[in-house]
Amino acid sequence: MTQAYLNHIENILTQIDADGMMKKERMITSAQAATINVGGHSVINLCANNYLGLADHPELIAAAQDAMGPKGFGMASVRFICGTQDIHRELEQKLAAFLGKDDSILFAACFDANGGLFEPLFGPEDAIVSDALNHASIIDGIRLCKARRYRYANSDMDDLEGQLKLAREDGARFILIATDGVFSMDGYLAKLPEITALAKKYEALVMVDDCHATGFMGPKGAGTPAHFGVDVDLLTGTLGKALGGAIGGYIAGPQPVIDLLRQRARPYLFSNSLPPAIVMAGLKALDLVEAGDDRREKLFAHTAYWRAGLERLGFDLLPGEHPIVPVMLGEAQLAQDMAARLFEEGVYVSGFFFPVVPRGQARIRTQMNAALTRDELDRALTAFEVAGKACGVLS
Repeated sequence: MTQAYLNHIENILTQIDADGMMKKERMITSAQAATINVGGHSVINLCANNYLGLADHPELIAAAQDAMGPKGFGMASVRFICGTQDIHRELEQKLAAFLGKDDSILFAACFDANGGLFEPLFGPEDAIVSDALNHASIIDGIRLCKARRYRYANSDMDDLEGQLKLAREDGARFILIATDGVFSMDGYLAKLPEITALAKKYEALVMVDDCHATGFMGPKGAGTPAHFGVDVDLLTGTLGKALGGAIGGYIAGPQPVIDLLRQRARPYLFSNSLPPAIVMAGLKALDLVEAGDDRREKLFAHTAYWRAGLERLGFDLLPGEHPIVPVMLGEAQLAQDMAARLFEEGVYVSGFFFPVVPRGQARIRTQMNAALTRDELDRALTAFEVAGKACGVLS
């Protein structure tokens, strides 16, 4: 590699740092939990996707440990060669039943699921209409597909209808509406009742990435379609958030679609199978989720209490009902400074800024967790008040 090229990369990094946008990682020396150990400090964790508090659940740990004896450590193969165990199909079928679909197909992560979804199913005669705030994995997956692309402003149903009309006028054979179920930077829910109604009107299909909803939104935690009482054609999601917090993604949908994805989805065909320990823990996580009404009730009680506390202190919040509660700060450096001061006060959060969110919309994205206690929330609110005043966010 030439020195000129390395100098070019170093200049980019220097500018990122000068703009206050350098992402830094802290080392956690404990299990992921409501309270974690970081750099010798015990801190309240308000930025994990561990919505139901299952990441360190003893039954998941036991299921993972018990799997490795009879099933081994890893598969050392892709699925169609010699990488499919009985438990892989058991998890796929259990996920499908949980989500009300014919079948599902497992991937290493939901990023891979979204990356592998579009290209096998849609060609240049087709159209994909995508929400402007969709997750990067949806955007990248659509880029890999030859279908024509249309974009509508976030949750703007008039714009969505306009794009659907345009796709129909352009002669699209099939149209797919692609949306997050929950827009993870803001905590906003997609308007699935309106989206599915428009899909019916224009004979379109609907795909939902439900990563930030599966396990806790809707009856039994079946996600945003269940929350709204509507049906969608394709669901993608993850085992890496509410369902134990490890890794693994999936697509759930009609049997012929899943069958075709097994033949042609490139991340499925060319990536190792999920390790047995992850699969068995995923099966146990679904058991806990299906019986987890108490955890979901606690999660949303925490969300209401936390949101009310931050509003009382005077922070600028985005409205919503989801356990994601963004505290809006505006500038990247302020978000960094606020996160650093909160760490000093015993609260672990991360500043979010460009390119994760638009310039000028930097924030601290707080997330609730069913494993938190009311005392921990009260201590975190006190820390936010102290840090807010120290950083000039609160008067």
